[in-house]
Amino acid sequence: MSFTEILFYVFSAVLVVSSIGVITARNPVHAALFLVFAFFNSAVIWLLMEAEFLAIVLVLVYVGAVMVLFLFVVMMLDINIAQMRAGFTKYAPLGIVVALIVVAEIGSVVWLKSSGTDAITNALGASSGTSAPAAAAGYSNTLELGKLLYTEYLYPLELASVMLLVAIVVAISLTMHKRAGQKVQDINAQVSVNAKDRVRIVKMAAEKE
Repeated sequence: MSFTEILFYVFSAVLVVSSIGVITARNPVHAALFLVFAFFNSAVIWLLMEAEFLAIVLVLVYVGAVMVLFLFVVMMLDINIAQMRAGFTKYAPLGIVVALIVVAEIGSVVWLKSSGTDAITNALGASSGTSAPAAAAGYSNTLELGKLLYTEYLYPLELASVMLLVAIVVAISLTMHKRAGQKVQDINAQVSVNAKDRVRIVKMAAEKE
């Protein structure tokens, strides 16, 4: 067993333990911290699989943005723990069924890989006639992904960017709608203000002790 495989099994075991901690922690803040830890371990596994871009995106987007925002929301809200537990017991049977299906699917994939009867691998080998070539010494999947995004998929990328920008503008406009008693800024009045109307210079004689 190589050192890379040892690291993979170690981080996979820690990932499983942290995932169990997410669903068993009684405190929502502790559950969110367990989820952050699970994301970090997943990023390390992506690095071991030579998927550097996915690892960095997982850390930057999920850990650096989504989970930090989620932590702030959880810590600021007054969460009713009793109500959450009642909902957990209500949906526990459905969750168990979904978990068993996921475990069965993962087990089937692992068994097909170990038995050498992977349908996807066989289909790719049958179509090409040869196995996938090994990556070159200076190969970077992040560089290749960037080339694809900014050449072949440039227009879909720009369309997705425009859609996200529109969504941000709509979200801001929805939060800024007029309500009773809301104080808003008049930008035109602020820009056209005159210093003589706002500042008064008072001259005072110097005081002597």
